[in-house]
Amino acid sequence: MSTPLIHRPESNGASTPAVVAAGPGAAEYALPATSRDIGAQASAVLGLLTGVWVALSPWFLTLQNTGTNANTVNLISGLAVAGLGALALLSPRGFAGLQVGSALLGVWLIIAGPILSQKFSIADPMFWSNSVAGGVLIAVAALGLTAVAMRRPARR
Repeated sequence: MSTPLIHRPESNGASTPAVVAAGPGAAEYALPATSRDIGAQASAVLGLLTGVWVALSPWFLTLQNTGTNANTVNLISGLAVAGLGALALLSPRGFAGLQVGSALLGVWLIIAGPILSQKFSIADPMFWSNSVAGGVLIAVAALGLTAVAMRRPARR
């Protein structure tokens, strides 16, 4: 079975082939056909999964020895990251502003533990989990921004 290709006009007059999804009601959404579009969606999915992990990590790890401040910070930060990832998935090309937001939330995850440890007793798993998650978010955002920059034609 062959899949028909359609062409969507770009702003510079060129067209990018897109694969049409099969199935009922699938004609409304064309799957990305270029590696850059697939990379943008992959980075959005990784950001979404990282946000879900950060939001759910209080139920799997001991983040704070007493109190719930670290749990609250992780829940809010994780939901924000997951929300940005979900918004980036709405577009097959992603959004540069959302990638910058993910990078900033990644930096926040890295510095949140040391900031909270000034007043509260933070457990080591929070430092490790949030540092790794923040590093993943920063790397994914950098890759997504690189893909966006490569897609735009050079200005003269």
